[in-house]
Parts: sequence; structure tokens; C-alpha cells
Amino acid sequence: MMTIRFTDDHEWARDDDGIITVGITDFAQQQLGEVVYVELPDIDRVVAVGEEVAVVESVKAAGEVKSPVSGTVVAVNEDLNDSPELVNDDPSGNGWFYKISPSGPDELNALMDETAYEAMVSALA
Repeated sequence: MMTIRFTDDHEWARDDDGIITVGITDFAQQQLGEVVYVELPDIDRVVAVGEEVAVVESVKAAGEVKSPVSGTVVAVNEDLNDSPELVNDDPSGNGWFYKISPSGPDELNALMDETAYEAMVSALA
């Protein structure tokens, strides 16, 4: 079963057999507008929960992608270097940013589930 969780900062984290894939939510990409550049982390970088790991820039603003879990970056989405618009086109699929091998097994469970995240976004509207 695939578990997807969400942060207050509009990142999503999906557990793919023990490796956590991270991206920004559809709400976040809508707020940013057209994404023109993504700065990805280095592979093997060790990150902590809440640490700024990637940068996303749009025609309107720049934002940080913070790590929803602690661990080691094991992969980055190289496709974003040439096609940053994937973040807009498919934020929860091909627009993912990086993958982490988590060091804290319970950190993912501490994040919001989809129902709680949607309630938070609705309250922002």
C-alpha cells in the first residue's frame, strides 16, 4: 500500500517501498504559477526534517522545498533540469523532486493525511 502524507508547507511525501519520494502539492504549484527553474539537492546529502533541500522558482516567486522526513537523498528528478514545467503539469507524479532513504521510520506517520491536508487548504481559501 502506498502511503502519501503532506506537510504544512505543501510538500507531499510518498512511501515507495521504504524510499520516500518528495514533491510539492498541486495547491503549491498553483500558488507559484509557471515554474521556470528547480534547484535539486545533491545525492547522498543527509537532511533533517524541515530542512530546505530544494528550490523552486516561478515567474511569480521562489520557494523552498523542505524535507518532510530526515534521511539521505538517494535520487533526484533530473528531468526537472530541462523541463521544470513538469512541476506544474504533474506535481504529484512526474514533477517529483527527490527521493530519501528515511532515518526515522515514524516521521512519515506524523505528517497529515490527505483528508487533513485538504481541510487545511480549504481553510486557506
